[in-house]
Amino acid sequence: MKVVVIGGVAGGMSAATRLRRLSEEAEIIVLEKGPYVSFANCGLPYYVSGEISEREELIVQTPEQLKRRFNIDVMVETEAIKIDRHHKTVQIDRNGKTEAISYDKLILSPGAEPLLPPISGLQDAENVYTLRNVPDVDKITEEIKTKQPEKAIVIGAGFIGLEMAENLKYLGLDVTIVEAAPQLLPPLDPEMAVFVENRLKEAGINVMTNAAVQEFKANGKTLKLSNGKELTSDFTILSIGIKPVNKLAVEVGLEMGLRGGILVNEKYQTTDEDIFAVGDAIVVKQQISGTEAMISLASPANRQGRQVADVISNIDRKNKGSIGTAVVRVFDLAAASTGLNERQLKALNLNYKVVHIVAKSHAGYFPGSQPIILKLLFNPISGKIYGAQAIGKDGADKRIDILATAIKADLTVMDLPELEFTYAPPFGSAKDPVNMIGYAALNIVEGISDNIQFYELKEARKAGAVLLDVRNTEELKNNGSIGEDINIPLDELRTRLNELPKDKQIIVSCQSGQRSYLAERILKNNGFDVKNLDGAFQIYSAVYPGEVIK
Repeated sequence: MKVVVIGGVAGGMSAATRLRRLSEEAEIIVLEKGPYVSFANCGLPYYVSGEISEREELIVQTPEQLKRRFNIDVMVETEAIKIDRHHKTVQIDRNGKTEAISYDKLILSPGAEPLLPPISGLQDAENVYTLRNVPDVDKITEEIKTKQPEKAIVIGAGFIGLEMAENLKYLGLDVTIVEAAPQLLPPLDPEMAVFVENRLKEAGINVMTNAAVQEFKANGKTLKLSNGKELTSDFTILSIGIKPVNKLAVEVGLEMGLRGGILVNEKYQTTDEDIFAVGDAIVVKQQISGTEAMISLASPANRQGRQVADVISNIDRKNKGSIGTAVVRVFDLAAASTGLNERQLKALNLNYKVVHIVAKSHAGYFPGSQPIILKLLFNPISGKIYGAQAIGKDGADKRIDILATAIKADLTVMDLPELEFTYAPPFGSAKDPVNMIGYAALNIVEGISDNIQFYELKEARKAGAVLLDVRNTEELKNNGSIGEDINIPLDELRTRLNELPKDKQIIVSCQSGQRSYLAERILKNNGFDVKNLDGAFQIYSAVYPGEVIK
């Protein structure tokens, strides 16, 4: 059997090497348009700042290494320009010479490329760069070295945009992030993304949301924004998203799906049974919702490459889809997410509830513990877990990894308190944050607790609800308040119940939500109509800082 793979890196090289491990007889050829077939594209931003010091560390495998170890023929700087499905050949262009290569099975792993929006003046901009591969990072590092820019603008606040902003700041540049959407990091919900935005600002990065670039002027030195402002830039990174590389697939008549992604079945077959596709260029099933999705992440691409090799080798493997688990570092803060967010759940018209908790990365009494803000989205009837998000300096990734595993295993919120983790004070808590958020969600499913979200508070108060803050007076003085109607410290609540109205709904708040839950139980047990402000003052004040009263 002769297998030709178009495109290397995660999906293509995982497929090729797995095929070789399964068969010594197969002839395997990998065609790579660029000069590098196997490189760490997720590490590129960190090479810009020098955190990854050696360029060679980005190169995972060379064609020579792959030939020696796997007997795979890798042809770099070789572009596949045409597929002939009838004769089962791929026409290639190598050093200006064309030839046809036959195949029995063809794997498409062309990846994705940066989106280049139709912004006026972009074509004439001389200082605008994208980052997708090693040649891109070579251009960027050379530009910084030779021209020594002082002002940098990053357009787009997704994962790559934030990583580039951080690393440019490490180099001492004056950095501004420009984002057309109302928030940073689209996988997160706004009240979680705001903590990332605040951390960027603390680090001295200027953040502009609700601002789209409308025009590049002066060969890219001036950017005109949709809000009427103009910014000057010595060096600009364009990072507004990616699109699948689908030209070959379209030209050969394969069926396309969402946003031009290549449609594949559960065995990664395209509409041609001998042509398979993996990686950033394919449409996948969002495993939680069952809807079409484009999930461009390294882990799914590597898994898909391995699985398509199994399929071609007649091992029963199925493409189960992806849930989109990711993490980004922003200076000393980590922001991680998995599954669906509120925006997606609303679009799907799914019944869901949300809980936030603030917990410690390890035992609070042991030195060095850090707070983690953890959010869980779930079905309030079945307990099905829809998604989770976490922000913290330590341990946020660990908790999202656990919750992603729970989603993949079809666990519900009822199972989360039952999970057992390693525990010693330097590593965790006897009741891990995942256990704790499971308890909080279970209380909602079982009707023991009912909460209200930060964006629902104003309407609830307009409708006559009373806001009760159970923090201590000193806390209100030091941290501020959100205009509570009544303040009764939790430890005094039982003796002051007569100060509360029984003919109105009471919404209870504290600093993070734990004490307000305790207050909710006291009040409900005494016949009051109560809801807990989920996330309490910490979430509300982060989203609406202008409403904090001090």
